[in-house]
Amino acid sequence: MKTQTSFATALILALGFSGWLTGTSAITLAATDIASPPRKESPGLRMLEELQTVITDLAEEAKPSVVSIFPIQTLGKSRDGSGERVPNSTGSGSGVIVDPNGHIITNNHVVGDATEVEVRLSDKTKLFAQVVGKDPDTDLAVLKVTTDHPLPAARFGDSTGVKVGQWVLAVGNPFGLDRTVTLGVVSGIGRENINLSRYENFIQTDASINPGNSGGPLFNLRGDVIGINTAIINFAQGIGFAIPSNMAKQVMNQLISKGKVVRAWLGVGLQPLTPDLANKFGVDENEGVLVNEVFERDPAALAGIKPGDVITKVDGALVDTPNKLSRLVAALDPGSTTHVEVVRDGKRLTLNVALSERRDAVVTASLPQSRTDLKLGIDVQDLTAGLAEKFRLNESRGVLISKVEAGSLAQAEGLREGDLVKEVNRVDTGTVGEFTVAVSKVKRGDTILLRVLREGRAFYVVLKPADR
Repeated sequence: MKTQTSFATALILALGFSGWLTGTSAITLAATDIASPPRKESPGLRMLEELQTVITDLAEEAKPSVVSIFPIQTLGKSRDGSGERVPNSTGSGSGVIVDPNGHIITNNHVVGDATEVEVRLSDKTKLFAQVVGKDPDTDLAVLKVTTDHPLPAARFGDSTGVKVGQWVLAVGNPFGLDRTVTLGVVSGIGRENINLSRYENFIQTDASINPGNSGGPLFNLRGDVIGINTAIINFAQGIGFAIPSNMAKQVMNQLISKGKVVRAWLGVGLQPLTPDLANKFGVDENEGVLVNEVFERDPAALAGIKPGDVITKVDGALVDTPNKLSRLVAALDPGSTTHVEVVRDGKRLTLNVALSERRDAVVTASLPQSRTDLKLGIDVQDLTAGLAEKFRLNESRGVLISKVEAGSLAQAEGLREGDLVKEVNRVDTGTVGEFTVAVSKVKRGDTILLRVLREGRAFYVVLKPADR
């Protein structure tokens, strides 16, 4: 007891309390002071707790509108045509209720070929939903459930205001874990060439997205849906993609009102501008996309757009990739008139194009980046009827590439036997003689611009002979 008293007394002296307290009462008070020191609350802690409250409130607000989706398989059929309906757990995904009447948006790949799906609500209610419509071009689908009461619905936000670095919340059902919430940031916007769908303009996020999250919503801190989670990169961590809400809303409205999506059609073949192509056509790199083909009697042809034009704007919106041009046109209504800015022979023109309804066709062709340190390396000959049939060319004139030298620049640029050269430096070449004349005019060190036809599709390529 003496040792304990001496220790307590020394501690009290150190704290400046030796003149106040002595004996056993001092020991008791000192022990109390050690166990419960006064806690100072910092402004930073209060701010973090307020932020935490915002996120937890958002999660509670968001979760009721998120559903689990299971495509239905029918096992066998009875005499009356009915069968046992069972959910396909391997194809499960997520969705979000978008109106109190029971419309739900999700991914097309979640629904697959099913015409009916099982939907599980946040209160564990199970409902059967009909597939209203699907759009593989954006990987979206709309479902409809019928209930006797309004459902908790999320609201769409404006995805054009999304900024890199802003916080987002992903909600879904990864691996069957209902209404899992993950927090992250927007890592990038306008992501394309991911090869997930025809029209790509993804929001990239590091909010954790896993199998089963597909079709679920991506929320901003105000509780607005700014994206529909659709994919991850399997071999990476923290790289997920969401379809922007504006695109999703446009597709959803058409699926609900028409059962399908109708898009506008321009009627051109396109390819990206490499540095050499940009130089040949008198524009800056990434300033526009190159028209390599114009389809007869389609809107672009009727408006006067020509092969070799560089499209730089659509209704004032800048165009820097074929994918973006396709998205801009597809978002317009068939029958409407759009203003297309092109660069032709160094001059800027604005053409009014009356758009038609899109038909299914490939409109983009691309080649490897230019290399200019090898010789040309091709043999050519006049096109004959037999050669046209052999190489599936619906043409009567042109210069056929009959041989491509191994290791040559032509091979590096993707040219191959059977390609038909239609132009040399913007000059039509219907015969080997015309081809030879056009090539002979190329000065030492200059590049050669070829317009080439392959199996009915056209593209441009730039070559530079190493020696003449």
